Amino acid sequence: MREIKPFKVAIVGTGYVGLGTAIMLAYLGHDVVGLDVDAAKVDMLRRGQLPIYEPGLAELMQQAGERLRWTTDYAEAIPEADAIFICVGTPPQADGRPDLKYVAEAARCIARNLNGKVQVVVNKSTVPVGTGDWVARLIEDNALEYHANRYFVVSNPEFLREGTAVHDSLYPDRIVVGGEHEEGVKRLVELYAPLLEQSFEAPEFAPRPQAYTRPALVTTSLGSAEMIKYAANAFLALKISFANEVANLCEHVDADIEEVVRGIGCDARIGPRFLAAGAGWGGSCFGKDTAALISTGADYGYDMPILQAAVTVNTRQRHVAITKLQRHLRRLKGKRVAVLGMAFKPGTDDLRDAPAYDCIARLVDLGATVVAHDPIAMDRARREWANLEYEEAPTAQAALKGADAVLVMTEWQEYKDLDWSAACRLMRNRLVIDLRGVVTSAPAATVVERVGRPSLGAPQDTTLAEGVA
Repeated sequence: MREIKPFKVAIVGTGYVGLGTAIMLAYLGHDVVGLDVDAAKVDMLRRGQLPIYEPGLAELMQQAGERLRWTTDYAEAIPEADAIFICVGTPPQADGRPDLKYVAEAARCIARNLNGKVQVVVNKSTVPVGTGDWVARLIEDNALEYHANRYFVVSNPEFLREGTAVHDSLYPDRIVVGGEHEEGVKRLVELYAPLLEQSFEAPEFAPRPQAYTRPALVTTSLGSAEMIKYAANAFLALKISFANEVANLCEHVDADIEEVVRGIGCDARIGPRFLAAGAGWGGSCFGKDTAALISTGADYGYDMPILQAAVTVNTRQRHVAITKLQRHLRRLKGKRVAVLGMAFKPGTDDLRDAPAYDCIARLVDLGATVVAHDPIAMDRARREWANLEYEEAPTAQAALKGADAVLVMTEWQEYKDLDWSAACRLMRNRLVIDLRGVVTSAPAATVVERVGRPSLGAPQDTTLAEGVA
């Protein structure tokens, strides 16, 4: 196997994408400097601490060792870099369009610190079609001494899943590289040679999957690479919304969504993944990227009714838990409701667009008292959800004490392993609204409502038994 030449890499932005990219590339043998304007975050990283929770990422950072450093200074990070990754946020605006102000500022600062050698600027942030050309113009307009054919802009979208980002970084399905100049694409492909050839030693905590061989390399134009990212996320969001719509119909016709999904998922044209019915999709990508694609269509006078329907279904799905609660408890005013799970998915502390937020807010509006628990995300929720009125519970079992109902909003393993019989005995009314398929059998005198599946336990029209504290 050929020896791989290390690149000097600068990563602008240390959010989920920037951190994962910087640590992964350093682990693969490249010399990486991560840059962020947030001095407190950089100080934390210099101390070896991560500002986010992501399984395995701290261990991977430790193994990267001295190949990885952190700074707030563009003049320190950019001039000697062979490849410069833009990994800043692109938050949605009110009309659904992504806000590109952070991309613009990063591009201008990068341009002012380029040194005249061949350098590749990589758009890793999720950006609309045409952003690559725009960034190229920003660099041309802001470089102190612009050199044609020395600065190449390339699009390299990420496909990481929070909670499994280390695995997805080291063993990707595909690597997409889009550019208009062959030299820029060629250099980025060379940077990724350890991944493409799988020539690195797999870490013990993230072993190479037995059936895994190599990722596919997809080289495209700039515009196609930018569209691939949006189209991929929009399609996955569409699959989840489809599963939720079918699940809601299953409840009307006495069918079981898990059996339905198992049946259709065996079809290779459909596949079993992203068909889990529940509280709907959340997180930083699906909602933002679907809205951005719809707004792009609007810019060209092109309606996208299928994607709009997916958004509508997902919004409606967030009310399912409340509807099920009202069916049993009638009035929610004065009731105590436990919420288990605040992060939008297990394996992360990310609260962005989490379905639990909408449920808690609606419960409070209806007069309920909410007590919430999450094994990882409560510290972050204390900062980011300060506007919500809820009580914190130190444990899942403590959250259920005296509750009239419990909503399972995130499928943490801790909730799957919970002694539900003992926990439900602490409740005033034994009602479980399980939106994530966590509870497999109903404890005594307990109703377990599920999405798209028959209820477990006492019949729905039976008065719930009083819990014993």
